[in-house]
Amino acid sequence: MLEIIIAGGVMMIPIILASIIALAIIFERFWALGRSKVMPAADIEMARKLAETGQVSSNAIDNLSASSVVGSVLATGLASSNLPRHVMKENVEEAGRHAVHRLERYLPALATIGSIAPLMGLLGTVFGMISSFSQISKAGAGDPAAVAGGISEALITTAAGLVVALIAVIFHRLLKAKVDNYVFGMEQEAVKLIEIVNQNNQRRPPAASVSSHSHTPTTNERAAAAIAAARQRMGSGG
Repeated sequence: MLEIIIAGGVMMIPIILASIIALAIIFERFWALGRSKVMPAADIEMARKLAETGQVSSNAIDNLSASSVVGSVLATGLASSNLPRHVMKENVEEAGRHAVHRLERYLPALATIGSIAPLMGLLGTVFGMISSFSQISKAGAGDPAAVAGGISEALITTAAGLVVALIAVIFHRLLKAKVDNYVFGMEQEAVKLIEIVNQNNQRRPPAASVSSHSHTPTTNERAAAAIAAARQRMGSGG
């Protein structure tokens, strides 16, 4: 294996580095996109219970937000439960955009590796062909061993670049589909939470309004009225 890498020439170095980065991203994303970290059933159930009871404390919201990705989205909805429905929906959508950004972390880098790996292999092919023609110009076309090294370098870098690109593209598509499924699930749970909160808000009794027609006289007003009445009686008696 080491002999093949050495025979591949200088372009094998960036190709190997790209493969190491791609593998690191793949393993990290599979670990980070586990269902227990993104959409645990316990967090969804907790958010529903808090929405149904209407007793949402700041500690419960903080714990829910820190527990998982879907928890952060649903916690935003619970924190906005006292606001109008459209404001609550906007806040949840904003939290959802931040959640999608977290889920798609490093995926653009993986897609970039899938795009540039074949180009690095092609560049290695060009270097190998240049080396072959250089050897031909020195030793002549009658010596095949003189050009074998350049052709070998060209084929090895091409194959290595294609292998790295295939791995990066396949796992990028797989991880992107995983993220899309999570996003769809979070949207469904957010809509359900908004409906539960909206139903609870509709069942709340309206705040008691004080009518201007039912004004209760104060003590001073009653005393002033009594004095006015007494003066009126005294005037009528004189």
